[in-house]
Amino acid sequence: MGAEDTAHTNLFPGMFQAIPQVKRYTTVKNVDAAGRIVNYTLRGISRNPIEYEGAMVTIRDVAGESGFSVTTVSMVLNDGTAANRISTRTRAHVWKVARRLGYRPNLFARSLRSRRSHTLGVVVFDLTDPYCTQILRGIQNHSRSSGLFPLVTDLQDDRSQFQPCLDMLLGRRVEGIITIANPLYLDSKLLSEFSERQVPAVMIGRQLSGVQVSSVVADNAEGTRQALKHLFDLGHSKIAFIRGPKILVDSIQRWRGLESFAKEAGLKLDDKLIVDIKGRNSTFAEGYQLTEELLKRRPGFTALVAFDDLTACAAVRALTSAGLRVPRDCSVVGFDDIPSAAFYNPPLTTVQQQLEMQGSLGAEIIEELIRATVEKRAIQPKHRKVIPRLIVRESTSPVPQS
Repeated sequence: MGAEDTAHTNLFPGMFQAIPQVKRYTTVKNVDAAGRIVNYTLRGISRNPIEYEGAMVTIRDVAGESGFSVTTVSMVLNDGTAANRISTRTRAHVWKVARRLGYRPNLFARSLRSRRSHTLGVVVFDLTDPYCTQILRGIQNHSRSSGLFPLVTDLQDDRSQFQPCLDMLLGRRVEGIITIANPLYLDSKLLSEFSERQVPAVMIGRQLSGVQVSSVVADNAEGTRQALKHLFDLGHSKIAFIRGPKILVDSIQRWRGLESFAKEAGLKLDDKLIVDIKGRNSTFAEGYQLTEELLKRRPGFTALVAFDDLTACAAVRALTSAGLRVPRDCSVVGFDDIPSAAFYNPPLTTVQQQLEMQGSLGAEIIEELIRATVEKRAIQPKHRKVIPRLIVRESTSPVPQS
């Protein structure tokens, strides 16, 4: 085994011990008495695993059956730039033979030769959270076309699992990592390892200062500006607000957008109509209790802006329990556009973060960073900000006439 082969084996330690000797199979036509082809059988001869190209059928088998050289068939089946030098008719014939024989490329063998894993690590803080699942869909949709295979690991909302999951992904030689951020868990110390190891990385949902990690975030301030402008255009001026937990960066940004529009529009914000979520995350129970508190403090407000959809749904329930009709007596706006928002009673007007787009942008950035690494170019962090969309449904209406 030469130096290059030794380098291959070091890329995936233990791989050669794990893979038994395999066989190269040669096709044999079986014909009936009339000379018609009935089926194909495969006859095997021993072969070294590093040369092995398919689960059963190899490039040599396709070459023998198609009548073209191994080099030509290899260029066609690898579908690289070299394939463009081969005629369309030849490519079509080779692929037809490959499909008929059941040829499948051996991705492990390709990884050994190219010294690339073609895998992408994705760290998700809670796979059951709709926020994560929508972003993950965007990542997978883009990765499918780019040839990168996502390896997803779920922290299950356990901060202590972040480092072990990160070590596991890096140990599997992923070429880049996308982290779907939980603002309560992720900080610069946890993510500094990306920069130290020069691993291409993208964080979706948060941008950290002092860390050379690319990011994709929603423009929270612009989202709440749209929500408040919508209510203002409907004639509302007595508006209540349930702000998010102070520990969350999103809470600060969303409130900044509300204050910015109120100042521009000359809309007075009543301190008695502003309450804060006390917990680390929003809950239905606390959203309900805070809405009751607002009703006791200063009844008569005609609209309410909630930190997120869960809080907005709780507010609708509390208002209804108090004998108020939504939206006739009080309009309600949420934020996030979770899947259930469209099916609530009434369907919720909310701000959509375009989570699938965020996931797709994250995958696009990581693909660019990986390409730069392969081409030995300097990696420059990229930052994208997605403008949210106001989704108007049935929980808002013009201010009620006195």
